[in-house]
Amino acid sequence: MHQSNIAHLKKEVAPYEKTDTRASIRQLINTIGPLLLLWYAAYLCLSVSYWLTLPLTIIAAGFTVRTFIIFHDCCHQSFFNSRLANDILGIITGVLTLCPYEQWKNSHSIHHATSSNLDKRGVGDIWMMTVEEYTSASSWTRFAYRIYRHPIILFIFGPTFVFVFQYRFNRKAARRKERLNTYLTNGLIVGLYALMIWVVGWQAFLMIQGPIFFVSGLLGVWLFYVQHTFEDSYFEEEAEWNYVKAAVEGSSYYKLPKVLQWITGNIGFHHVHHLSPKVPNYNLERAHNETKPLHQATTITLASSLKSLRFRLWDEENKRFVGFQDLGRPAAVADALADSIPVPRASLEGK
Repeated sequence: MHQSNIAHLKKEVAPYEKTDTRASIRQLINTIGPLLLLWYAAYLCLSVSYWLTLPLTIIAAGFTVRTFIIFHDCCHQSFFNSRLANDILGIITGVLTLCPYEQWKNSHSIHHATSSNLDKRGVGDIWMMTVEEYTSASSWTRFAYRIYRHPIILFIFGPTFVFVFQYRFNRKAARRKERLNTYLTNGLIVGLYALMIWVVGWQAFLMIQGPIFFVSGLLGVWLFYVQHTFEDSYFEEEAEWNYVKAAVEGSSYYKLPKVLQWITGNIGFHHVHHLSPKVPNYNLERAHNETKPLHQATTITLASSLKSLRFRLWDEENKRFVGFQDLGRPAAVADALADSIPVPRASLEGK
């Protein structure tokens, strides 16, 4: 990307930051409404067959992801013009998605400010080591890292740990407002779930909410992972790091089928979002289409995105992601132990 494009790119995207209150309200209705209706329909189908309920929970999981995108926009103060309206809706959608609003907003703002900066990793992102860090690490650190980056841990067990346990506690650096919001969110979740269990029974609740939580959590973590983990991504040390290049070159354009693009709230245009977080999700596609320099962002598809499952380490020398199998040395004992865990078929196909 030429320096002239870098200098003017944020200015070109600025017009798309304007919030459309009517569009926001429409999105709220066509997201929360279907989610509630699908939950109720899934409950009614339990009396017929769970095989009718299960497909409805998977669709509801998609609308839960879409609800999270609204929550995400509220965290960036881009869904409504009113800060108070964003905060109130953010708390409500945070309860629905098990995310404490203030905690997530603060950690996510750090993610945006430090994305692709090798010297400022660790907050709001996925643990990533460079090749040099990995090869010089102890056997136990390598073992822990390989376990952490294994697809089963990252996408199956990871979402449960993060959404059910991690988000229930405050960060060490949390201030009073953030701490109180976490307590409020936890209390509202307990109250909502207790009410639902009282109405439908604990078995029906688990049979419906369980699959919704599992599928939506998996999809959410996958979207976050895949849009920063592609072969020719961008990572630099502080001295060389550039915010605009990190946005456009370190975030992908995940080109999804239109139905999936809609259900994921256009978050596939992740390069646009990182360039300008104030752009509401319903303006992301237009901003991409009408801003030519943004077309240079790396485009990945459903098929090509599966390759990211093998990318575990950042190769600083060659400026690309590599897999453990690309390391030109014998595997350590820790590596062999970690590799004994079975790998999903999709992961094998990506190798």
